[in-house]
Amino acid sequence: MKENYLCKTEKDMEALGSSFGEKVKTGTVISLRGSLGAGKTVFARGLARSLGITESIVSPTFTLIQEYDGRIKMYHMDLYRLSSEEDFIALGGEDFLYSDGVCLIEWSEIIDEMLPKGTIFVNIKINEDQSRVVEVSDERSRS
Repeated sequence: MKENYLCKTEKDMEALGSSFGEKVKTGTVISLRGSLGAGKTVFARGLARSLGITESIVSPTFTLIQEYDGRIKMYHMDLYRLSSEEDFIALGGEDFLYSDGVCLIEWSEIIDEMLPKGTIFVNIKINEDQSRVVEVSDERSRS
């Protein structure tokens, strides 16, 4: 499975995240990949809204993991500051990969081999005109 979407605005990115939130089930793991400022957290915000989460969604860069209650729990991780799988394990992150909620992971490349089968990969690329191409796949990007 591979699908591509074009998001011209932040609102488009949030709407794409929201459409995912309408379909996700308990136990879903989503790997959010892209450069700084690509829109990973905006996607997460849209997904959260469709799960009925009313809290403000911000990148958990310094807290590493944020937990939100909605119709399904959402665990939002940002692994940018981690340097190894061992750091992730020490944090207790592995438990969230097999949780009672939806797990969104920004910068998941650091734990690539730990991601469970069925992980959804959302790769966001910024175009010259600042629009985004969002590739959704059930396979790790080989680029």
